[in-house]
Amino acid sequence: MILDNLGAAAATAFFTFFAFLFGEPLVRFLLRFFGVYAVVEEGTCHVYILFGKVRLVLTEPGLHLLWLKMGPLAFLARIIGQRRILDMRLDQQYLRSQPVNSEEGAPMGIGIWYEMYINDPVAYLFKNTDPRGSLAANVSNATVRSLSNLPLAGMLESRHVMSRMVREEVSPKSELWGYKLGSVYIRKVHFRDHGMIRQIEEKVVNRLRQVTSAILQDGANRVSVITSKAERQAAVEFAKAEAMRPKIIGQALREITADPEVAQAMFQILEMEGLLRNENQIVMVPPNGDVLTQLLAATSKPG
Repeated sequence: MILDNLGAAAATAFFTFFAFLFGEPLVRFLLRFFGVYAVVEEGTCHVYILFGKVRLVLTEPGLHLLWLKMGPLAFLARIIGQRRILDMRLDQQYLRSQPVNSEEGAPMGIGIWYEMYINDPVAYLFKNTDPRGSLAANVSNATVRSLSNLPLAGMLESRHVMSRMVREEVSPKSELWGYKLGSVYIRKVHFRDHGMIRQIEEKVVNRLRQVTSAILQDGANRVSVITSKAERQAAVEFAKAEAMRPKIIGQALREITADPEVAQAMFQILEMEGLLRNENQIVMVPPNGDVLTQLLAATSKPG
């Protein structure tokens, strides 16, 4: 009896497991197929079209019961109608090197970045076959129209003003197609003529060389001024020292000659130092000696 109950419980659990495993997805598929409910994900929009007319637009994310909103048409909309799912999230695009001429006639290229998103799903589906491409063409044309013949300095410096000009030109037309334009920003302004680019590079290099040489020359001039000033001050100080030398020596000699013995010893020492510094030979002659007679006798030849 116990084994029979355990077997029945196991069979029931096994059947229930597989019923929920395969039956629950099948039931949900059938409910969606017959239009009972629909799940709208975040950032998407569901548009139901039946007999050439838009019957329902779902923009709020979550679970929606279609039979309560459309009635029996929900079944027909899922069987013979259409359900279009649109991405309502913010999108962006970058247009490279749009040709524009400045007021001075310089051929310039404008790189423009812009954001857009769908604000009217019905207009997006039926008022334009290619809203994204039309918006890109509109932005490109607005860039050329609004930014042509501007001063070159303004094109290179005031990108915020140019971005605002393009946005004001595009926004009214883009909203008619279900697209709403977001931020617009001029990211790059460059020259399109390679010859002009090379000329500008040469001018910049020459200008840098001139500025570098001017900086070096200014530095050399400053060093020369500092050196000459230092040399002048050193010469003045040496002149002062040279002028004070005789006075210092005279005072020292006067103090030394005050004592005759000290003066005599000092002069003997100075004389000996002078002799030692001299490189000539010194001949020592003994006192009271007839040196000349001896030298003559030694050098005289016999007979």
